[in-house]
Amino acid sequence: MVNDPQGVTSSGGLAPEEDASPDSAPSAGQLRRLGGGVTRHRLLLVAVVAVAVLLAYVRADSPVIATQAIVTGLLIGGVYGLVAMGLTLIFGVLDIVNFAHGAFLAVALFVTWWLVSSVGLHPYLTMLVTAPVMFVLGYAVQRGILSGAMGKPLENQLLITLGISLVLENALLLFFGANPRAVRLPGNQAVGVFGAVADLSRILAFVGALVLAGLLFLVLQRTRLGTAIRAVAANDAGAQLVGIDTRRIYALTFAIGTACAGAAGTLVAPLVTVEPSTGALFNIVAFVVVVIGGMGNVVGALVGGLVIGLAEQLGGVFLPGQSPLLSIFIVFVLVLFLRPQGLLGRSS
Repeated sequence: MVNDPQGVTSSGGLAPEEDASPDSAPSAGQLRRLGGGVTRHRLLLVAVVAVAVLLAYVRADSPVIATQAIVTGLLIGGVYGLVAMGLTLIFGVLDIVNFAHGAFLAVALFVTWWLVSSVGLHPYLTMLVTAPVMFVLGYAVQRGILSGAMGKPLENQLLITLGISLVLENALLLFFGANPRAVRLPGNQAVGVFGAVADLSRILAFVGALVLAGLLFLVLQRTRLGTAIRAVAANDAGAQLVGIDTRRIYALTFAIGTACAGAAGTLVAPLVTVEPSTGALFNIVAFVVVVIGGMGNVVGALVGGLVIGLAEQLGGVFLPGQSPLLSIFIVFVLVLFLRPQGLLGRSS
């Protein structure tokens, strides 16, 4: 952990803020200006998204194409948000940029596939296994490997998490091979949504992601564990002074973030090809979502996921024939240029 205190916002954010010492406490007028600034930025975000949607309807050959892109973008964006929530939670508390997050998701994909193909469980029921397994794995990795890197230079932590990612991906390759696999959802069918068509698996993944995101928010805001996590994120030294076991909180936070990746892996299993490298793409998108939403801001991760999901699908309307990643990185660069702290982040 760095020594700079980190602020915890009432909206679920864990992003760094200014020093909250009594001498630097903001006045009522400053708080009003801050709240007004946040409101303006949110209104601007809504306006930009609305304009993009309207332009998509103008640009598309048929309104159905634009509606399909919007529905698909929102559905996949919810899952992106869940993946990014675990990543941003880990960063907000441990100050670790976790390059192994996508590899944890890949492990959950293979656990889901094995339970479906060998045990015969329903794909989404496997979450009762994958989430706890990933929680335990995350806890063990933090206590056994990453705890020694706490307070060390950033490059040490980056290299360690990158090494964990390589080990996990190659272990999956060794035990399961390189052949692609698929998880089939029983009863999966096309469902009409506002004139568009979406697979039932996408709708269930979106709903599941929102439910899990809501549960994570409630844990952070309404439980003693959540209070301890936010206290450590705000000031780890102060948390120790009031009796909080920060080492345990670090491990539990990393475990919760890893469990989020595991749950997301189960939700997307019917949507993707199950391969050892599948998590790499989600890893890239999750980092983009975290930066766009605001580093360490849990609610921002969900908002950023929805924005990136829309950008990915609307990019096919505005830039047909191009890679979906092109539109994602255009939005990414614009946000970095216009608002480096992220859509819901706060200036340091």
